[in-house]
Amino acid sequence: QVIEDFYNRTWLYRYEEPISPATLTTLWSLSVAIFSVGGMIGSFSVGLFVNRFGRRNSMLMSNILAFVSAVLMGFSKMAFSFEMLILGRFIIGLYSGLTTGFVPMYVGEVSPTALRGALGTFHQLGIVLGILIAQVFGLDLIMGNDSLWPLLLGFIFVPALLQCIILPFAPESPRFLLINRNEENKAKSVLKKLRGTTDVSSDLQEMKEESRQMMREKKVTIMELFRSPMYRQPILIAIVLQLSQQLSGINAVFYYSTSIFEKSGVEQPVYATIGSGVVNTAFTVVSLFVVERAGRRTLHLIGLAGMAGCAILMTIALTLLDQMPWMSYLSIVAIFGFVAFFEIGPGPIPWFIVAELFSQGPRPAAFAVAGLSNWTSNFIVGMGFQYIA
Repeated sequence: QVIEDFYNRTWLYRYEEPISPATLTTLWSLSVAIFSVGGMIGSFSVGLFVNRFGRRNSMLMSNILAFVSAVLMGFSKMAFSFEMLILGRFIIGLYSGLTTGFVPMYVGEVSPTALRGALGTFHQLGIVLGILIAQVFGLDLIMGNDSLWPLLLGFIFVPALLQCIILPFAPESPRFLLINRNEENKAKSVLKKLRGTTDVSSDLQEMKEESRQMMREKKVTIMELFRSPMYRQPILIAIVLQLSQQLSGINAVFYYSTSIFEKSGVEQPVYATIGSGVVNTAFTVVSLFVVERAGRRTLHLIGLAGMAGCAILMTIALTLLDQMPWMSYLSIVAIFGFVAFFEIGPGPIPWFIVAELFSQGPRPAAFAVAGLSNWTSNFIVGMGFQYIA
């Protein structure tokens, strides 16, 4: 509502007439969905960076985009420019598209095999913690009001600054050092620090075998992923998992959660939205402990089945709300359950499964395709839901 009021005032200031409801809806939907457009382009560019600059340096360099976006969105109100806000959303989408490729790739390559799934889930945990913090800071009494919302949008410079301070102390991926740069001594030194032991011969041997396999293969392009029988099934699995994550409707719940709770008859919808963020975070922590025991496929299927059941309950509750006011409570439970089941499997698994399905050679191209699939479906949901809600 605060951003829509800003759009209305800016339009009135420029054109001396109120903005039409149709134009306002289009601008708002564009503001939401342009983030995903940036994500598509960013995710498709992952391979250009990680192979040239390395995993760690790519993460470090991408923070420039976060700083630019923070300036654009933070000063958009002062400049009476909703274009600055939309452009800032696009640039932070670029940043997010890049980092959703960089981070799980880096985590997968520095993690021990036995802990790769659990540590890979930390990527999703970071995302949901960020969502929860944004929801809390977005409260009207903190920053979600007419005077402080530009500061809230510009606040993204803080985690970017922290990354610029901390990342130089993080080691480069030992796989990148050995396989891409052929720097065995550096890779061995990094492995000793990461594993906490001087005997890293088994890890080195595994990487050398992967390196020899890469040399036997020609360079893997995106088209080769689909043409080669060796890669076709893994890339289709990666794409379907990404589509199942976004087309489940989870981001419709996150983007428009407050309006959904309002339609459900909740008196304080913003607090219910924060409640969904707490559930989101709690069940991501749960998935940390079960992902290695239950298996990826089982958890993903359980999560999707649970989300389907909760979506049916939500539909029934919203349909019968006028006849039975107590259905508002059922809708809250259904939304919380929907979010919980998402974090059991469909939330974290699609991101780190790509690193497990592909070796070092095709991995950057696979992350680009998987990321593009995720962000494209994210865009469709973000742009379309506002018109059908």
